[in-house]
Amino acid sequence: MAVRRRPPTASAAGEPIKSDNQLLKASDALPLPLYLTNGLFFTLFFAVAYFLLNRWREKIRSSTPLHVVTLSELAALFSLFASIIYLLGFFGIDFVQSFVSPNSSAAHGPWNDDVVVRQNSSVNLTALPSSATSAAYESPALSADDEEIIKSVVDGTTPSYSLESTLGDCRRAAAIRREALQRTTGSSLDGLPLEGFDYEAILGQCCEMPVGYVQIPVGVAGPLLIDGEEYTVPMATTEGCLVASTNRGCKAILMSGGARSVVLKDGMTRAPVVRFSSAARAAELKFFVEDLLNFDTLAVVFNRSSRFAKLQRIQCSIAGKNVYMRFTCSTGDAMGMNMVSKGVQNVLDFLQSDFTDMDIIGISGNFCSDKKPAAVNWIEGRGKSVVCEAVIKEEVVRKVLKTNVAALVELNMLKNLTGSALAGALGGFNAHASNIVAAIYIATGQDPAQNVESSHCITMMEAINDGKDLHVSVTMPSIEVGTVGGGTQLASQAACLNLLGVKGASRDSPGSNSRKLATIVAGSVLAGELSLMSAIAAGQLVKSHMKYNRSSKDVSKLVCPS
Repeated sequence: MAVRRRPPTASAAGEPIKSDNQLLKASDALPLPLYLTNGLFFTLFFAVAYFLLNRWREKIRSSTPLHVVTLSELAALFSLFASIIYLLGFFGIDFVQSFVSPNSSAAHGPWNDDVVVRQNSSVNLTALPSSATSAAYESPALSADDEEIIKSVVDGTTPSYSLESTLGDCRRAAAIRREALQRTTGSSLDGLPLEGFDYEAILGQCCEMPVGYVQIPVGVAGPLLIDGEEYTVPMATTEGCLVASTNRGCKAILMSGGARSVVLKDGMTRAPVVRFSSAARAAELKFFVEDLLNFDTLAVVFNRSSRFAKLQRIQCSIAGKNVYMRFTCSTGDAMGMNMVSKGVQNVLDFLQSDFTDMDIIGISGNFCSDKKPAAVNWIEGRGKSVVCEAVIKEEVVRKVLKTNVAALVELNMLKNLTGSALAGALGGFNAHASNIVAAIYIATGQDPAQNVESSHCITMMEAINDGKDLHVSVTMPSIEVGTVGGGTQLASQAACLNLLGVKGASRDSPGSNSRKLATIVAGSVLAGELSLMSAIAAGQLVKSHMKYNRSSKDVSKLVCPS
C-alpha cells in the first residue's frame, strides 16, 4: 500500500531531495530492514508454536487443564498472535489492494496526475531540472491571462497556429495550445511530456503547432571500425534486439580487422516539370539543356543559390510535351533539398527568357525522386552513393556469429537476392537495411521520411580464401544525410552527431562530415546485415526476439489515465 509524498523538501543535513513521484511504503515505518523484520517474525511464529504444542502435549499426558497457563505460556500466546497479525498484514495488503486500487484511483477522474506511477519510466526524473521533474507529464499551471487565451483558442477567436507570434513565448504557446486541445477533444495528454524541451529551437524550421514531444530511447552500437576509425553509433529505436544485433555485427567486423568504404557519388537532385504546346518544342529544350556548350552558363546561374552549391549534371526525360529536368548538385555538409531547389528556380527563371512559351508546372515533378521508392535513385543514385565491404574471418563467423560461411552465402542468395527478385523488390535486396537507417536518422536529426530511398541496398556475400572466410558488402546508392540544417541543430540530435565526430559543417573540407556520416550509416547497415543473417542461418531469430523484444512487465498492474 502506498500514498503520495508531500512536495519535496531539502533537509538541513543535506540529504537528497526526494521527488513527488517517489512513493511512501508501509515498510518505511519499520525500525529494521524489511528482510530482517520478516525473518524475526517467521522465527518467532514457528518457535512459539513449537513451544506451545509441546506444553499442551505434556498437559494432556498429565491430565492438567489446558486453561491453566503459566507466565511463559501467556507470553508465548501473545507472541504467537503478534506474529500471526504481522504475517497476515504483510501477505494480505497487496491482495486486498489489487481489488481496491483501481476503483479508488478511478474515483479521482482522468485528469488526476497521481494515477500514473511507472516503475520503469523512460524519463530519468532525478536528472531533470526541478521544474521538469514535477511537471514532465502534468498539465502546467496556467494564469488568468492564459485562461482567457485558451478560451479564445477553443472558441476559434484566436488561431492556434498564431500563438507563438502573438505571445512571443514559444514554451507558453505550446502549453496553451496543449490545454486548448485537451479541452476541445476531451482527451488527456498527461503522458506526453511538455517540459524539458527548447521550443524556440524548432520555431520556423522543424515543427509547427507543438504540444509536447515524444521520447525515443537512444542506444549505442560499436565500436564500429571503418576506414581505420572507430565509431560508437547512436540508434534511436523502440524495437528490441535491433541495437544488440547491430552491436554484434560491429564486434564481428572489429575482430576481423574492420570495414572499408568508398563514396561513389555525392549529389542531391531536384526535377521540375515544365510544359510546352508541342512535343517538338519540348524536345528543343531537352537538347538545349543537355548540350555541353550550354552547361557552363546554366551552372553559373544555378550556383548563385549558395556558395556550396555546385551543379554537376542535368538529365532530361520527356513525356509527350512535358519535360522533366533532373538537376544534380553537390551541397556541402547540408542534405541540400532547399539548396538545390533554389538553384533550380534560378535556372528556370533564366530559361524563361529564351523559352517564353515554357509553362512551369511545378518545382518538383517526382523525377527527383524524393521520399518514394524509384528506379532512378536505385540506378543513378541520390545523395551519397556508398559501397562498404569487410572480410569476416572463419573463426569470427563461428564464434561470434554462431554460424558458418557456407550457410550465410546460401541464405543471402536465396533470401536477399532470389526472394527479393520474386517479390519484385525495388532496391530491397537486403535483410533489414531500413531498420538501421531509420534508427540512425532519428538519432542524428535526419529526415526520417527519406529512409524510403536511403535504405535502397543490395547485400552481397561470397566465400573467399578457399571457402574459409566471408566477403560481405552493402551497396547503397541513395543515402541522403546532412550534418547542418533541419533537425541536426536540435540539442539531442547535435549531441549524437558530436558523438560521431561529424557535428556541423567541416571548415577544412566542405562536405566531408556528411560524407563520413553516410559511410557510418553504410557500415552500420553492414553490421546489421551480418548479425541478422547469421541469426536466421543459425535459427536464433525467434529465440532472440522472445528474449529481448518481449516485455516481462505485468501491464495489468499499471494504472493509466483514461
